[in-house]
Amino acid sequence: MKSRHRLNRLLGRIGLYFSVLVLISPAILFFLWMLSLAFKNEADNTAFPPVFIPNPPTFDNFIDVFAKNDFLTYTINSIIVSFTATGLALLLGVPAGYGIAKAKASKAAVLILIARVTPGLSYLIPLFLLFQWLGLIGTLTPLIITHLVITVPIVVWIMIGFFEGLPGELEEAALVDGATIWQAFRYVAMPLARPGITVAMILAFIFSWNNFIFGVVLAGRSTRTLPVAVYNVLTFEQISWGPLAAAALVVTAPVLLLTLLMQKEIVAGLTAGGVKGG
Repeated sequence: MKSRHRLNRLLGRIGLYFSVLVLISPAILFFLWMLSLAFKNEADNTAFPPVFIPNPPTFDNFIDVFAKNDFLTYTINSIIVSFTATGLALLLGVPAGYGIAKAKASKAAVLILIARVTPGLSYLIPLFLLFQWLGLIGTLTPLIITHLVITVPIVVWIMIGFFEGLPGELEEAALVDGATIWQAFRYVAMPLARPGITVAMILAFIFSWNNFIFGVVLAGRSTRTLPVAVYNVLTFEQISWGPLAAAALVVTAPVLLLTLLMQKEIVAGLTAGGVKGG
């Protein structure tokens, strides 16, 4: 009986791992193919039958991308925009999430969700006209402000779930001891919600870093972000697969590294967010 139970557990685990492998294998395959293109010369990239393993690997595509497309400037622009938009989103979104959670303002939560799922293109035309009137088109300021449309709803929505899951007795005890609601938020709720803040920060940064549509319309030649710069690698004459893959890898690498380094915090934060306090 015990051996049969172990066999069922083993088969269940094998089935789970196989299902996960089937789900993630397309993404892994595409990433490995992009990696292969980035480290091969153009002759190998257009060869038939396809050559998958670079022999020998070359860094010419990366050198070409940074030499011809000013990727260093675009990288700095992306860092400035994403870090600023994420920081402002945390500054605004964490207190907002706390207020909505404690007030049980379900209508406000639904409004935040609607703002989150609404395509960014819906905001683009009125924002473009506003920034054009203010004379800010072509600077980093409109990019930072428009990225708040993406990052703030993410932070608020995640933090609502975390603050709703915190035991209310702790804050009530702080209020009984003479603390103000702001002190209860700062010294009791925020430390307990740190995993949620970490998750919100990472997701907001990723969505801001990868945003394309606002940058391609609102940025100038010297204020483009990395996703827009990848688009600029394309030419009308031909597609140079090596430089294009190298540029895509430069955009993907920071987010990928951040996710790998912070995966324990992400899992812990999402797990904590799923547990409701008594």
